[in-house]
Amino acid sequence: MKRSLTLSLASLLVALSFAPPLTAQDTNPLFTQEKVKNYMPHMSWLEVEEALTRTDVALIPVGSIEQHGKHLPLGTDFLAAQEACKLIAQQTDVLVVPVVMAGLSAHHLGFPGSLTLSPETFEQVIFETVEALIHHGIRKIAFYNGHGGNSASVANVINRINNTTVAAAVDLGEIDLPPRQSPYPTPALDYHAGVGETSWMLFLTPQLVQMSRAENPTLTLPPQAQAAMETMTGGNASLAAGTYLFRPEKTGKMAASHQISSNGVFTTGDITTATAAQGKFRFDQVVEGAVRFIEEWKRIG
Repeated sequence: MKRSLTLSLASLLVALSFAPPLTAQDTNPLFTQEKVKNYMPHMSWLEVEEALTRTDVALIPVGSIEQHGKHLPLGTDFLAAQEACKLIAQQTDVLVVPVVMAGLSAHHLGFPGSLTLSPETFEQVIFETVEALIHHGIRKIAFYNGHGGNSASVANVINRINNTTVAAAVDLGEIDLPPRQSPYPTPALDYHAGVGETSWMLFLTPQLVQMSRAENPTLTLPPQAQAAMETMTGGNASLAAGTYLFRPEKTGKMAASHQISSNGVFTTGDITTATAAQGKFRFDQVVEGAVRFIEEWKRIG
């Protein structure tokens, strides 16, 4: 029996040695990604081990899976954060470590496909991932948050890391960006899936944007939000109005996305004016600022 098994293995090895090379027809036609430098899901453990001799910094993109109108993908917030981190990691040695794709999106559940996590689940999964990174020698964690609904939880995780571990954590959304005067007009309101976000995605993931389906929304603001915007001034108006916008339906504030927007988009601008050039302007600034911050952060040990 043992001799027979040995012969069978030898025959298999001989057969494999004469097997024709793989062609495009022999591989998964749906996989179109190319290997990206410093993007941890694409790396082997050997490559991570080598990277850790050059850096102790990790970027964690977080976002959401939620409606973004009829023209943008559900993964807009996560994809934007992930792709921004990849771009940053091409200019400075850091590991990009995606953790969860879904975020805190209860206010979007009125539209099909939107997903949400509890704050406790979201925060715990990220924190335990950070603990594993710390085990491997990471000492600096920078979060890139692509979804405003995650802000409080990201702040909680950062505080927990800074107060209970040997690592240090920051939110890249709080760093100083290089000053640049935008040549593009900004709509009075452009919060969600509007001109800005559509432009970002036209730059970052153009294959996923369906501009033929883009339509401007009919907005119905909650009375309190409308009153704040009409009677308060400057930043005070935005601050007060924001407390009555994008809130879960169960709050009774009539502020869930399906209650305030006819199609899930929230803008007073014209979506059809979105361009990849506008998105590139935004992310060139973000990447430059993030790279500068990280390079300076590395120097403090």
